[in-house]
Amino acid sequence: MVLTAPILAPSQDIFEPEGYRTEDYRAPTPTTLKGARVVTTAEAEQLWRTGAAIFLDVLPHVPRPPNLPPGTIWRERPRRNIPGSSWLPDVGYGALAPVTEKYLRTNLAHVTEGDRTKALVIYCLRDCWMSWNAAKRILYMGYANVVWYPDGTDGWAEAGLPLRESVPEPQPSQ
Repeated sequence: MVLTAPILAPSQDIFEPEGYRTEDYRAPTPTTLKGARVVTTAEAEQLWRTGAAIFLDVLPHVPRPPNLPPGTIWRERPRRNIPGSSWLPDVGYGALAPVTEKYLRTNLAHVTEGDRTKALVIYCLRDCWMSWNAAKRILYMGYANVVWYPDGTDGWAEAGLPLRESVPEPQPSQ
């Protein structure tokens, strides 16, 4: 007897959850985000080239583990993102600590100069819920022109567009 498992079509639609995704962040994402504009790489490039939007990279940052033995060499993994972006790591998790939410709010107010109508392009990597969660959260915070770029730096690099090394925006205590 041969048992087989059903095969799911790779293009099967993923539905938007009511809340935030809280696990398995590197997985296929919905093609929509209620309240946001979803863009392709070509559309994101046009926004970038014209300066019509502020770009926010929300890929998490892996810090130096606190329990490394003395003398251990730690090399941070470099992050290459879309030139001119602000890197706001860790703001795409399903639940945020109060300090991380404050970090997000403070940086949003700074980059938009308090104008909640400025276009904000939110991205990280393809098939990453961090950008979907962050874009949804920013909509909830009252920003009116949220643009979600689901292909992120994967799609950007595949199109032959430039990337540059980046560092995270500093946390308030840094």
